[in-house]
Amino acid sequence: MSQVDKYLEKPAEWLRVSGPLSDVVISSRVRLARNFAGYPFLEKLTSRQQKEIAELMAATVKAVQQFKDSEYIRYNEIAELDRQFLLERHLISREHAAEKGYQSVAVTDDEMISIMVLEEDHLRQQTFQPGFNLREAWRVLNQVDSEIEKQAEYAFTPELGYLTACPTNVGTGLRASCMLHLPGLVLTKQIQKVLQALSKLNLAVRGLYGEGTQATGNFFQFSNQITLGQPEEEIIENLECVIQQVVEHEKNARQFMREEKKLRFEDQIWRALGTLKSARMISSQEATGQLSLIMLGAELGFIGKAVVLQELNTLFLLIQPAHLQKTAGKVLDSTERDAARASLIRERLSKVIM
Repeated sequence: MSQVDKYLEKPAEWLRVSGPLSDVVISSRVRLARNFAGYPFLEKLTSRQQKEIAELMAATVKAVQQFKDSEYIRYNEIAELDRQFLLERHLISREHAAEKGYQSVAVTDDEMISIMVLEEDHLRQQTFQPGFNLREAWRVLNQVDSEIEKQAEYAFTPELGYLTACPTNVGTGLRASCMLHLPGLVLTKQIQKVLQALSKLNLAVRGLYGEGTQATGNFFQFSNQITLGQPEEEIIENLECVIQQVVEHEKNARQFMREEKKLRFEDQIWRALGTLKSARMISSQEATGQLSLIMLGAELGFIGKAVVLQELNTLFLLIQPAHLQKTAGKVLDSTERDAARASLIRERLSKVIM
């Protein structure tokens, strides 16, 4: 049994539909980039130094209260499929998933906190919160960071702050982000106007899996781009203000759909439901887009209260390629995955939509 199999048995805590504005904001995340003093950046590390840092972190997390119940997963001890599985659960980045040397990740039992070891920097710490809750995410991660700093010295100067491999992270090393579900803005064709306005505010807009990915299923990740010269609280506050405005635009778009174009969009949503309940093969991209419409239909009241939004959130994870193969207990080719995905969706939807 692999170390990661335990996470398949239960949904990630941060996917619970329990946080503020969770009808639009799926989750909030805060990430910190850190490097240890006395070591060069990752590109200049020797193999011996990489091993030292990995072992240092393995020992360090044991002294951090929040990681009392956690897994320290070494990539050279797990399969490529397991790394893909961790990526799909947003516990590691795409770049980190491609590695298999001394790279490692520490993950708490509830999956709310993870620490990537030897990513672009020595450490990439991150924490999630359900819904729109950036301040709580920052509070938790700040505590974790302080506990780690008691065990090991960070590369830091009073003039620049925390030193990082990429200049854009120098300073606080903080990247705050929110994952938003914006089908209203997409379907009413207002999304480009909103994204253009955000680009002028030094905010990055990415897809479901962060940097280098495109938006799928009407999910967009918004984050700050500047970390130097701004205190952490100011970065959080600025992003909060922008997210609140985007949420307001999305709610207005949904209201328009409900009151002005109800029949048109209701038909589109029920057709999506029909596809999902009858398809025998379906790709990940198509399934994600159709499930997005079902989630919107539940929020608009077009489908009914029988839909459990948390179940839909979890389904977005379970239909991803690595999750399907972990559930099946074997490697599946693309055709087999498309068939397994369709079967899983039919089964799950039959329980929540009569």
